[in-house]
Amino acid sequence: MALLYGWHTVAEALANPKRRFRRILATENAVNRLAEEGLALPLAPEVVRPSEIDKLLGPDAVHQGLLAEADHLPSPPLSKVAKADLVLVLDQITDPHNVGAIVRSAAAFAVGAIVTTARHSPPATGVLAKSASGGLEHVPFCLVQNLSRALTELKDNGMLVVGLDSEGAADLEDTPLRAPLALVLGAEGKGLRQLTRETCDVLARIDLPGVIKSLNVSNAAALSLGMARRALKRN
Repeated sequence: MALLYGWHTVAEALANPKRRFRRILATENAVNRLAEEGLALPLAPEVVRPSEIDKLLGPDAVHQGLLAEADHLPSPPLSKVAKADLVLVLDQITDPHNVGAIVRSAAAFAVGAIVTTARHSPPATGVLAKSASGGLEHVPFCLVQNLSRALTELKDNGMLVVGLDSEGAADLEDTPLRAPLALVLGAEGKGLRQLTRETCDVLARIDLPGVIKSLNVSNAAALSLGMARRALKRN
C-alpha cells in the first residue's frame, strides 16, 4: 500500500484514473479546498484534525491536511518501456528524497519510465511520493530483478544506453545522443556497479566549471535529462 500526502501529491493521484484509493483523510480546510478545485473524490474523505494525520506520519511530515492510502501503480513490462524515446535507469539509488526528486525531474522532462531493481530501491510511497510532488502519477516505475539483463533487453530493442560516470570518456554534452535513449545513474559515492558499467553502450561524465566537481544525484539527473532532451530535439 502507498501512503500519499501533501496537496500536489494527492491531487495528482486523484486525477489519475489508474490509481485505486482505499482511504482519504483530510482536514476541514483541505476538504473545502478539494471542493473549490473541483477534484472528484473516489470515496468520501474522513474529516480529521491535523494532529490525527501527524500521528500517522510523524510531526515533521508536511502533509497540508491531506493523506491518502492507495494501491501501488502497476509496473509496466520492459517491452513497453523500450518503446519510449527517453528512459531513466537507476542503479541502486536508495535514498527516497533523491529518488523522489528524480521522479519529479523525470516528469518535467517527459521521461517514459524509470527502470530500477525491485530490491535495493525505496518503495514508491511516503517521503518518495512527497518529494516527487505528483510525478509518480506521470512516470511509471518498471521494477526488474536484474538490471544488467534489463539494460541488455533495452539495447536489443534499439535503445542507446548511456551511463553517467565521473570517469566517462567524454562530457555528456559532447556525446552523440539519439532516441530511443536510456540514461543510467548510480548511487552517490558508489556510482554505477561494474556490471552496469560494462553493459552500457557509452559512459559519459558531466563536466562542471566550478571548484566543486560533483552533484547530488537528483541534480545530476535533472541536468542530464535537460541535456538529453535538447540533444533529442536537435536530432
